[in-house]
Amino acid sequence: MTQTPSTMLPLGTPAPDFSLPDTQGRVVNRDDFSGARGLLVIFLCNHCPYVIHIRSLLAEFATACQAKGIAVVGINSNDADRYPADSPARMAEEIRNAGYRFPYLYDPDQTVARAYRAACTPDFFLFDHLQQLIYRGQFDSSRPGNGVPVSGDSLQAACDALLSGEPISPDQTPSMGCNIKWKPGNEPDYFG
Repeated sequence: MTQTPSTMLPLGTPAPDFSLPDTQGRVVNRDDFSGARGLLVIFLCNHCPYVIHIRSLLAEFATACQAKGIAVVGINSNDADRYPADSPARMAEEIRNAGYRFPYLYDPDQTVARAYRAACTPDFFLFDHLQQLIYRGQFDSSRPGNGVPVSGDSLQAACDALLSGEPISPDQTPSMGCNIKWKPGNEPDYFG
């Protein structure tokens, strides 16, 4: 597994648009979440050890966010032809296995990942009620094998600040995970 940090998209960036299918074939759009108190976009996949490491707590965390009015959406941008474990059919299994209660969308041409400058799985982007980026960084400092318990404390602090109207420190630690599995010839300029 190759450790890849997130690109740290500039704070204040408007949430790039998306219109992607979920595992049932329904199309989900960014604007479907325009009335939410915030929007958390998570780039993830099924087979990445970094995602597997946090997934059960991530499922609980996302459900708690949704209960407080923060919309949550997961996006898988991996090349499913070369990585069949990340196919839409396997995504449907992952929803059940992980307990995800948020839309899990497939980005087949990887344009949404490129628009967000997503680099790794997991990669987290938290937007405010105006869909302006206020946090991009790690879930917490736990990584597979480092002995740090999974807590979600970094992202939790950002969500708590969003909900209470407090400022979020711009000093944010990049997420770390497996690189997005780009289709041959589709690698973005920030990859590598």
